[in-house]
Amino acid sequence: MQEAKTSSIITIGREYGSAGRHIGEEVARYFGIRYYDKELLERAANESGICKELFENHDEKATSSFLYSLVMDTYSFGYSSAGFTDMPLNHKVFLAQFDAIKKLAAEGPCVMVGRCADYALAENKNLFSVFVHADLDFRVKRISQLFDKTEKAARDIITKTDKSRASYYNYYTNKKWGAAASYDLCVNSARLGIEGSIKTIINAVEIFDSNR
Repeated sequence: MQEAKTSSIITIGREYGSAGRHIGEEVARYFGIRYYDKELLERAANESGICKELFENHDEKATSSFLYSLVMDTYSFGYSSAGFTDMPLNHKVFLAQFDAIKKLAAEGPCVMVGRCADYALAENKNLFSVFVHADLDFRVKRISQLFDKTEKAARDIITKTDKSRASYYNYYTNKKWGAAASYDLCVNSARLGIEGSIKTIINAVEIFDSNR
Protein backbone atom coordinates (compact mmCIF):
# COMPACT_ATOMS: atom_id res chain seq x y z
CA MET A 1 0.00 0.00 0.00
CA GLN A 2 1.25 3.49 -0.86
CA GLU A 3 2.21 5.95 1.86
CA ALA A 4 -0.92 7.44 3.43
CA LYS A 5 -1.81 11.02 2.51
CA THR A 6 -3.71 11.50 5.76
CA SER A 7 -3.48 10.52 9.41
CA SER A 8 -7.26 10.67 9.84
CA ILE A 9 -9.71 7.93 10.74
CA ILE A 10 -12.67 8.65 8.46
CA THR A 11 -16.01 7.15 9.43
CA ILE A 12 -18.93 7.16 7.01
CA GLY A 13 -22.55 6.77 7.99
CA ARG A 14 -24.87 6.43 5.00
CA GLU A 15 -28.45 6.20 3.86
CA TYR A 16 -29.06 3.06 1.84
CA GLY A 17 -28.63 3.75 -1.86
CA SER A 18 -26.71 7.01 -1.36
CA ALA A 19 -23.48 5.40 -2.66
CA GLY A 20 -21.82 5.83 0.73
CA ARG A 21 -19.91 2.57 0.40
CA HIS A 22 -18.53 3.43 -3.05
CA ILE A 23 -17.69 6.95 -1.92
CA GLY A 24 -15.85 5.55 1.09
CA GLU A 25 -13.86 3.17 -1.08
CA GLU A 26 -12.78 5.99 -3.39
CA VAL A 27 -11.82 8.27 -0.51
CA ALA A 28 -9.70 5.46 0.95
CA ARG A 29 -8.12 4.84 -2.44
CA TYR A 30 -7.23 8.53 -2.86
CA PHE A 31 -5.57 8.78 0.54
CA GLY A 32 -3.86 5.39 0.23
CA ILE A 33 -5.43 4.07 3.43
CA ARG A 34 -7.33 0.93 4.38
CA TYR A 35 -11.07 0.57 3.89
CA TYR A 36 -13.31 -1.38 6.27
CA ASP A 37 -16.94 -2.30 5.78
CA LYS A 38 -17.87 -5.97 6.12
CA GLU A 39 -14.21 -6.46 7.04
CA LEU A 40 -15.08 -5.08 10.47
CA LEU A 41 -17.32 -8.07 11.03
CA GLU A 42 -14.64 -10.50 9.92
CA ARG A 43 -12.07 -8.96 12.23
CA ALA A 44 -14.49 -9.03 15.16
CA ALA A 45 -15.38 -12.64 14.42
CA ASN A 46 -11.76 -13.75 14.19
CA GLU A 47 -10.75 -12.09 17.46
CA SER A 48 -13.82 -13.06 19.49
CA GLY A 49 -14.20 -16.64 18.29
CA ILE A 50 -17.84 -15.98 17.42
CA CYS A 51 -18.77 -17.20 13.93
CA LYS A 52 -18.94 -14.55 11.22
CA GLU A 53 -22.52 -15.44 10.27
CA LEU A 54 -23.73 -14.28 13.68
CA PHE A 55 -22.14 -10.87 13.14
CA GLU A 56 -23.81 -10.63 9.76
CA ASN A 57 -27.19 -11.56 11.25
CA HIS A 58 -26.86 -8.87 13.93
CA ASP A 59 -25.25 -6.29 11.63
CA GLU A 60 -26.55 -2.78 12.41
CA LYS A 61 -29.66 -4.09 14.13
CA ALA A 62 -30.78 -2.70 17.48
CA THR A 63 -31.49 -4.80 20.54
CA SER A 64 -33.52 -4.10 23.68
CA SER A 65 -32.63 -1.29 26.08
CA PHE A 66 -32.09 -3.81 28.88
CA LEU A 67 -29.56 -5.76 26.83
CA TYR A 68 -27.85 -2.54 25.79
CA SER A 69 -27.37 -1.39 29.38
CA LEU A 70 -25.77 -4.72 30.24
CA VAL A 71 -23.47 -4.49 27.23
CA MET A 72 -22.22 -1.06 28.20
CA ASP A 73 -21.70 -2.11 31.82
CA THR A 74 -19.63 -5.07 30.67
CA TYR A 75 -17.75 -3.04 28.07
CA SER A 76 -16.59 -0.62 30.74
CA PHE A 77 -14.80 -3.53 32.43
CA GLY A 78 -13.39 -5.04 29.23
CA TYR A 79 -13.32 -8.62 27.99
CA SER A 80 -11.85 -9.86 31.25
CA SER A 81 -15.14 -9.20 33.05
CA ALA A 82 -16.49 -12.32 34.68
CA GLY A 83 -19.86 -11.60 33.13
CA PHE A 84 -18.67 -11.92 29.54
CA THR A 85 -18.94 -15.69 29.43
CA ASP A 86 -22.59 -15.62 30.47
CA MET A 87 -23.46 -12.59 28.36
CA PRO A 88 -26.28 -12.97 25.80
CA LEU A 89 -25.13 -13.34 22.22
CA ASN A 90 -26.33 -9.85 21.26
CA HIS A 91 -23.96 -8.42 23.85
CA LYS A 92 -21.00 -10.40 22.68
CA VAL A 93 -21.49 -9.40 19.05
CA PHE A 94 -21.78 -5.71 19.85
CA LEU A 95 -18.86 -5.78 22.27
CA ALA A 96 -16.56 -7.67 19.88
CA GLN A 97 -17.40 -5.31 17.03
CA PHE A 98 -16.83 -2.24 19.19
CA ASP A 99 -13.46 -3.63 20.25
CA ALA A 100 -12.47 -4.48 16.66
CA ILE A 101 -13.23 -0.91 15.54
CA LYS A 102 -10.94 0.50 18.22
CA LYS A 103 -8.14 -1.93 17.38
CA LEU A 104 -8.33 -1.25 13.65
CA ALA A 105 -8.24 2.50 14.26
CA ALA A 106 -5.15 2.04 16.43
CA GLU A 107 -3.38 0.38 13.49
CA GLY A 108 -3.45 3.57 11.42
CA PRO A 109 -5.52 5.85 9.19
CA CYS A 110 -8.47 4.23 7.45
CA VAL A 111 -12.06 4.61 6.28
CA MET A 112 -14.74 2.77 8.26
CA VAL A 113 -18.31 2.47 7.05
CA GLY A 114 -21.28 2.30 9.43
CA ARG A 115 -21.59 0.25 12.65
CA CYS A 116 -21.38 3.24 15.01
CA ALA A 117 -17.66 3.58 14.30
CA ASP A 118 -17.84 7.34 14.90
CA TYR A 119 -19.26 6.70 18.37
CA ALA A 120 -16.72 3.98 19.18
CA LEU A 121 -13.92 6.38 18.24
CA ALA A 122 -15.47 9.57 19.64
CA GLU A 123 -12.41 10.34 21.77
CA ASN A 124 -9.91 9.69 18.98
CA LYS A 125 -8.35 13.02 17.99
CA ASN A 126 -7.87 11.76 14.43
CA LEU A 127 -11.55 11.03 13.87
CA PHE A 128 -13.40 12.77 11.04
CA SER A 129 -17.01 11.64 10.76
CA VAL A 130 -19.13 11.90 7.62
CA PHE A 131 -22.75 11.14 6.78
CA VAL A 132 -23.76 10.55 3.14
CA HIS A 133 -27.42 11.04 2.26
CA ALA A 134 -29.53 11.62 -0.84
CA ASP A 135 -33.17 12.25 -1.72
CA LEU A 136 -35.34 9.17 -1.99
CA ASP A 137 -35.95 9.34 -5.76
CA PHE A 138 -32.20 9.30 -6.43
CA ARG A 139 -31.73 6.29 -4.19
CA VAL A 140 -34.70 4.38 -5.57
CA LYS A 141 -33.44 4.84 -9.10
CA ARG A 142 -29.90 3.82 -8.17
CA ILE A 143 -30.95 0.67 -6.28
CA SER A 144 -33.38 -0.30 -9.05
CA GLN A 145 -30.60 -0.14 -11.62
CA LEU A 146 -27.91 -1.78 -9.49
CA PHE A 147 -29.97 -4.76 -8.42
CA ASP A 148 -32.55 -4.96 -11.21
CA LYS A 149 -35.44 -4.24 -8.84
CA THR A 150 -38.78 -2.58 -9.46
CA GLU A 151 -39.07 0.90 -7.99
CA LYS A 152 -41.50 -0.39 -5.39
CA ALA A 153 -39.12 -3.15 -4.32
CA ALA A 154 -36.22 -0.72 -4.19
CA ARG A 155 -38.25 1.71 -2.09
CA ASP A 156 -39.18 -1.05 0.36
CA ILE A 157 -35.56 -2.18 0.75
CA ILE A 158 -34.40 1.40 1.30
CA THR A 159 -37.09 2.09 3.91
CA LYS A 160 -36.39 -1.09 5.87
CA THR A 161 -32.61 -0.74 5.73
CA ASP A 162 -32.63 2.90 6.78
CA LYS A 163 -35.01 2.14 9.64
CA SER A 164 -32.71 -0.62 10.87
CA ARG A 165 -29.58 1.53 10.63
CA ALA A 166 -31.27 4.47 12.37
CA SER A 167 -32.57 2.28 15.20
CA TYR A 168 -29.15 0.73 15.71
CA TYR A 169 -27.29 4.04 15.69
CA ASN A 170 -29.78 5.93 17.85
CA TYR A 171 -29.84 3.07 20.31
CA TYR A 172 -26.12 2.56 20.82
CA THR A 173 -25.02 6.20 20.71
CA ASN A 174 -26.09 9.41 22.37
CA LYS A 175 -26.69 10.96 18.94
CA LYS A 176 -29.27 10.85 16.16
CA TRP A 177 -28.60 8.99 12.91
CA GLY A 178 -28.42 11.38 9.97
CA ALA A 179 -28.65 14.58 12.04
CA ALA A 180 -26.05 17.19 11.09
CA ALA A 181 -25.00 17.69 14.71
CA SER A 182 -23.95 14.03 14.92
CA TYR A 183 -21.19 14.34 12.30
CA ASP A 184 -18.34 16.59 11.19
CA LEU A 185 -19.67 16.67 7.63
CA CYS A 186 -22.93 15.75 5.87
CA VAL A 187 -22.86 15.25 2.10
CA ASN A 188 -25.82 15.02 -0.29
CA SER A 189 -24.68 12.67 -3.05
CA ALA A 190 -27.76 13.43 -5.16
CA ARG A 191 -27.01 17.16 -5.22
CA LEU A 192 -23.22 16.95 -5.51
CA GLY A 193 -23.05 13.76 -7.55
CA ILE A 194 -20.96 10.80 -6.51
CA GLU A 195 -17.69 12.23 -7.84
CA GLY A 196 -18.48 15.60 -6.30
CA SER A 197 -19.18 13.93 -2.96
CA ILE A 198 -15.84 12.13 -3.09
CA LYS A 199 -14.03 15.40 -3.80
CA THR A 200 -15.94 17.21 -1.05
CA ILE A 201 -14.96 14.65 1.57
CA ILE A 202 -11.34 14.61 0.40
CA ASN A 203 -11.16 18.40 0.59
CA ALA A 204 -12.76 18.44 4.04
CA VAL A 205 -10.35 15.83 5.39
CA GLU A 206 -7.37 17.75 4.01
CA ILE A 207 -8.62 20.89 5.76
CA PHE A 208 -9.14 18.88 8.94
CA ASP A 209 -5.58 17.53 8.70
CA SER A 210 -4.12 21.00 8.20
CA ASN A 211 -5.92 22.37 11.25
CA ARG A 212 -4.50 19.81 13.66
